[in-house]
Amino acid sequence: MADKFKAIVINQEGESFSREIKEVDKNFLGEGDVLVKVDYSDLNYKDALILKNGGKLVKEFPRIPGIDFSGKVVESNTDNFKKDEEVIITGCRVGEISHGGYSQYAKVKKDFLVKAPKGVSTKQAMIIGTAGFTALLCAFAIKAREEILLGEKVKEVLVTGATGGVGNVAIMVLSKLGYNVTAATGKPDQAETLKKLGASNIIDRKEFEEEPKLLGKGIWDGVVDTVGGNILAHAISQTKHSGIVAACGNAGGIKLNTNVMPFILRGVKLWGIDSVAVSVKRREFVWSQVPSLIDFNILNETVKVISMEELLNIFPNMLKGQTSGRIVVDVNK
Repeated sequence: MADKFKAIVINQEGESFSREIKEVDKNFLGEGDVLVKVDYSDLNYKDALILKNGGKLVKEFPRIPGIDFSGKVVESNTDNFKKDEEVIITGCRVGEISHGGYSQYAKVKKDFLVKAPKGVSTKQAMIIGTAGFTALLCAFAIKAREEILLGEKVKEVLVTGATGGVGNVAIMVLSKLGYNVTAATGKPDQAETLKKLGASNIIDRKEFEEEPKLLGKGIWDGVVDTVGGNILAHAISQTKHSGIVAACGNAGGIKLNTNVMPFILRGVKLWGIDSVAVSVKRREFVWSQVPSLIDFNILNETVKVISMEELLNIFPNMLKGQTSGRIVVDVNK
């Protein structure tokens, strides 16, 4: 490997926070079982928070951020991963408590890595990333309703924050599973893209912004909520009997203004989705489903590939809700 390589490094000294692209060496990466030459990373909402000011997630500085990456093994002290194997990491708190993917090389614990499924490239892996991985977990939670109710089919599913990275993949996967997907968005200009992904209906998110009813008309068998706040409260009140609401985001707020009625009168289940503390076995299963559930030819139309330099200019737009689709970072661009 090169003696020096590029990485984004964030630092906090007193009240001064900095983010810049630096040249670092292998020793900077610290300890780990596997050294990876990184091909791609991506931009998630959590990444944007960390790039802004550490997001109260990074406790020790300096730190290389980037919660996801994909690439090839360069060195390994474990039999689990061999040189030149393509690997993926999503979450696992890399980029927070250890160095992450906004770097041309990364060194991590073996338990964090998953081998790339056959037929999924390192670029495609980051088109999925944490956002797509979370979307798959959400979709499987909705599908679980069919097992819980012994085969009663899911029909109507709502996806909020539909133009985001989680929303895009959730729409595609849920439609592939045979469900009628309604996409809620504040970006009507993205309607055609959402329909290409598999959405049958598009509704304006403004319908979810007023005070939610204690118990609204039951519309949804399942909900994938990527937003939180008032939108989630509305979605819960509109969920049918025995419906499942998979909640995975908080861009709309962390407080939830709801009541017990949907839960005790309709048996609604609020299913929190965490994509960080997921077992290796479960990660491997989720990634194994990607080839059959993801059409990258369609998803590619929602993807923007940028450099690390461009990333430093673009991440504030995500925090303002001004991005859509997936942003993939080519760390060698």
